Amino acid sequence: MSRPLTVMLVAAEASGDALGAGLARALKARLGDQVRFVGVGGSRMAAEGVDSPFDIASLSILGIFEAVAAYRTVMRRVAETAALAAREKPDVAVLIDSWGFTLRVAHALRKASPDLPLIKYVGPQVWATRPGRAKTLAASVDHLLSIHSFDAPWFEAEGLKTTFVGNPALAKDFSRADPARLRAAIGAGEGEDILLVLPGSRPAEIKLVMPVFEEAVKRLKAERPDLHVVIPAAGTVLESVRAKVAGWPFRAHVIEDEQLKDDAFVAGTVALACSGTVTTELALAGAPMVVAYRIGAASYAILKLIFKSPWVTMFNIAAKAFVAPEFLQAECTSEKLARAIAERLDDPALRARQVAAQNAALELMGRGGPDPSEKAADTLIAVLAERGVKA
Repeated sequence: MSRPLTVMLVAAEASGDALGAGLARALKARLGDQVRFVGVGGSRMAAEGVDSPFDIASLSILGIFEAVAAYRTVMRRVAETAALAAREKPDVAVLIDSWGFTLRVAHALRKASPDLPLIKYVGPQVWATRPGRAKTLAASVDHLLSIHSFDAPWFEAEGLKTTFVGNPALAKDFSRADPARLRAAIGAGEGEDILLVLPGSRPAEIKLVMPVFEEAVKRLKAERPDLHVVIPAAGTVLESVRAKVAGWPFRAHVIEDEQLKDDAFVAGTVALACSGTVTTELALAGAPMVVAYRIGAASYAILKLIFKSPWVTMFNIAAKAFVAPEFLQAECTSEKLARAIAERLDDPALRARQVAAQNAALELMGRGGPDPSEKAADTLIAVLAERGVKA
């Protein structure tokens, strides 16, 4: 039997872990036991056979100054990732999202193995900020798998081959979700309201965002003691979320089972969500939401100077409107969040209008297209074929 194709997958955050797991599944469906995986990732990639040498939670860094403070940790992890590649000798490396970390990994791999094909999965948002990163990426990798249809011109202008594979978040399937199963699990009656609380997948988000979310929920629970609170927690922060919730003066159900998470997304009356990929998934599940975010004050001041879009939520960007309200930084207060959530809890017509607007924005984003993981796998195999590597 010939040597299996060895694919290195590198992800540093929960969203990238999901992308890597999807790509691994698609490659296994095509190549069976003729593909093996090495790399860096979280629990989802581990379930697909990627044995990470370290916990990626240490790489989930939020903010510019926070990144500077974590520089030594990042570089140590880069060295460990490069050492893994030297031992395992992959045929191709796929570097997923997480700009700062994966760019450094790309440079380390290129220096150690100049002929190793490097594929970047998810490009930096150069259309919103720092367009110079397109040139930097073009000089660092061989191919880009893009999740936005409008990415290609930015990167191809710099000579980087780009394939639009679609946004995996848009391929999330909630057809098997059962809201009754979630209600039974938490003891919620048929007509009782459920508030979903999604405080993020990075340790810094749990530190900066979750306390505000707790205070907002306290305000709501004071007036609505029967409101059920459900927290579908990301694996990267599960234990810290549990520790925080253990001290809350009211009951909150922390959900870690993936099927129950899907059930919760469909069952939720309203969601309070930290900005990120999860907002697209909530929209796909038909959940009206309030979006909030906080980072360090100094990092935010710099980000405001370079970020060009008035919106941060992807479906808001697609719609060019505040389909879901966004409360960022100083606007992210417990009072404002509780008020926006209460408005939606009290007004079914408002919820229905928001869900309809979210659905329209999802159509603009390309919902219903082919499975991005399938297209990403096909592209990877094609890139290798161009280099004479048979998969």
